Amino acid sequence: MLSLVLASVPLSIPSPTVSYWDIGPLRIHFYALCIIAGIILATILTNHRLTKRGAEPWVVIDIALLAVPLAIIGARIFHVLTHPGFYFGEGKNIWAVFYIWEGGIAIFGALLGGAVGAWLGCRWTGIRFFTFADALAPGLLLAQAVGRFGNWFNQELFGWPTDLPWGLEIDSDNAAVPLGLPEGTLFHPTFLYEVLWNGLGVIFLLWIGNRLRLQWGRLFALYLIWYGAGRIVWESIRIDPSEIYLGLRTNVWAAILGVLVGIAILIVQRRHLGLEPSPYVSGRRGPRAEALQSENPTDFVDVSEPPASEVKNHPAEATSNTAAG
Repeated sequence: MLSLVLASVPLSIPSPTVSYWDIGPLRIHFYALCIIAGIILATILTNHRLTKRGAEPWVVIDIALLAVPLAIIGARIFHVLTHPGFYFGEGKNIWAVFYIWEGGIAIFGALLGGAVGAWLGCRWTGIRFFTFADALAPGLLLAQAVGRFGNWFNQELFGWPTDLPWGLEIDSDNAAVPLGLPEGTLFHPTFLYEVLWNGLGVIFLLWIGNRLRLQWGRLFALYLIWYGAGRIVWESIRIDPSEIYLGLRTNVWAAILGVLVGIAILIVQRRHLGLEPSPYVSGRRGPRAEALQSENPTDFVDVSEPPASEVKNHPAEATSNTAAG
């Protein structure tokens, strides 16, 4: 009986045989669908969390209109700069730098570009930057988990060869497969490792954020530390080409920097002792809130002022925490 059970256990993870659909002249890449699905889920979760903090519903859309495009642009630029051999040099197609549907976006570039876009969006809407960052943190990990399935469809960014039962099958003609390996070699499914790590991180951030009521950017700092720590491991066992500096891949250095930035935020933000008085900066409200108030002046609750209970419990915060997060 045991032998029958063991015989039914898969000895490898198959890779998808297709990575896109052709609908007439339109080609829809599953990689793009995974990225879009992750963005939608992150937006919904962030809206829920930001609304609970007192922001007007769907103000996240106003911020995302700037943050998402800049995040995608930053992600592509970072990937191209850290993989110049893919796009530049003799025999290379320089126009491929724009072929984002073929894969090749870097989360660290997305964080940099998205941070700029989010800062601009927060300035426009009046939302505190770190309030938005804390609301976004679990959703960002969720989006990254979903987006990693795009690497599975593209058969890319896998790890070292392995004989473990969950080894990933990769087509033998895949350009990323090292020369000299026998046909049928299995590889570490680094996409799956990151999916599981990020999924666990979503649960952890939601739990610790509610339990400790982490604000002032502290939850986003934990996101940087959590994701960076995992990425250091998964990146270190990947075999796709990468620039090496001082013995480490570029993205390993980026992950280390992310962890250090997270620690720095935790240290710097210790100066805030209480809760944020409002998700808005200095009583500001963005265009969406102003529109809601003009349509329903009697129903609109002004969340730009701290509740009386918080003023009573945190007198210092009531006067000093009106600066931008």
